[in-house]
Amino acid sequence: MASTGTQIFAFVLALLGILGATVATLLPNWKVSADVGSNIITAISQMQGLWMDCTWYSTGMFSCTLKYSVLALPAYLQTARTTMVLSCVLAALGLCLASLGLKCTRWGGGRRAKRHAAMAAGSCFLASGFLCLVPASWYTNEVIVSFLDANVPESNKFEPGGAVYVAFISSGFLFVGGSIFCLSCSGKRHGPQDLVLLPPDKLLLQQQQQLLQQQQQQEQLQHQYCSLSPLDNKTGYSLQDYV
Repeated sequence: MASTGTQIFAFVLALLGILGATVATLLPNWKVSADVGSNIITAISQMQGLWMDCTWYSTGMFSCTLKYSVLALPAYLQTARTTMVLSCVLAALGLCLASLGLKCTRWGGGRRAKRHAAMAAGSCFLASGFLCLVPASWYTNEVIVSFLDANVPESNKFEPGGAVYVAFISSGFLFVGGSIFCLSCSGKRHGPQDLVLLPPDKLLLQQQQQLLQQQQQQEQLQHQYCSLSPLDNKTGYSLQDYV
């Protein structure tokens, strides 16, 4: 099984991954406008996200509009919403399982149970990283294709925003963390597999109870052996029976 430090490192990477995926899901700058308007009244910067569209004006005003209609959104935006939310949910589930599978924790059962929990956590992290990578790649492709389209006006062209890069980095963290947790369960294991990890006080109490039971068994055997007398042996012969 992997060392405790390696598992903690994977746990930290997965934690950074879920934080990044959550932030990327909520940020409104999945794509930003590529042009700067010269008119003081017009908008100088536009941002579009999964849930809202925001606009910066040259006068310093900032306004956002929520996307209430789901069916009116394009397919890639609907898919990005769904997959990012599922990615965050799976990553949160993976963190709960990873806390049970860490070797440094006292909860989670024996070694076999911890190994299974670590494997399940790694699978959740890998699936979460994949679900985070798909919308980021698809969204980036749509933005680039629209930017290179000559039929699109210059004022309507956008480029990938910071939220897309955060999603890519978060998926990488989740992939690395999930891979480490899955690799920690591979290979041969020697020794007892169902050894339960107990706190020191409970372990000492269990050892004392075992020693006490062994002493009681030994005392019972000695008492039974000493209670036997030669006169109770009926199979022996005596000369008085023949005189």
